[in-house]
Amino acid sequence: MDKEKQYEKLRDVILEWNGKINVTAIRDPQEFYDKNIQDSLSVTGLPEYEAAKEVLDLGTGGGFPGLPLAIASPEKRFLLADAVGKKLKVVQDAARQLGLVNVETVHGRAEDLARTRLYRERYDLVVSRAVANMSTLSEYCLPFVKVGGFFIAYKTRDAAEEIEAAAGAIAKVGGRIARTENAQGGHVLVVIEKIAKTPSAYPRKAGTPGKDPLK
Repeated sequence: MDKEKQYEKLRDVILEWNGKINVTAIRDPQEFYDKNIQDSLSVTGLPEYEAAKEVLDLGTGGGFPGLPLAIASPEKRFLLADAVGKKLKVVQDAARQLGLVNVETVHGRAEDLARTRLYRERYDLVVSRAVANMSTLSEYCLPFVKVGGFFIAYKTRDAAEEIEAAAGAIAKVGGRIARTENAQGGHVLVVIEKIAKTPSAYPRKAGTPGKDPLK
């Protein structure tokens, strides 16, 4: 099956599941393709993505951006993580139906997973489309990135102030904003380089990063 047909099958599998559990608010097939699949693929071609071998998609939800990226890059290994177990069942079924042998999943909160040796500072690249404040998202994601690796956040184009305000928080967890890239679908990609190990205090206990973002 060529990649374009795999993307179409992924869309169909997720929309079929959407009739059973709430995976996505987007139900129109073309809109789904544009806003979930094409948007997920906007990191492809960036040098940070191309160089990565081990990629973590944190807060993957229904499998985005991780599943489209796994189709696009069969040579890379992807771990898709989420705190909602029923959504991961959808992800697992989609990966099985598509024959994606480069995809694994893990159920858990970022604050807990990032404190285990298995996941902490292991990944060349972490990506996330999760809806969270940039400071909060950085505290979740950067502990998983190895020094010299990158975190790329998908944010809306009206998030410039939020991104700028997160610079101090990003520094506290070992990162620096390298640049932003405009992407299709109204997103901007925030490219953050991991320049130092994340202090052991971070991420803080479950729930704290969302309630009290770092400054």
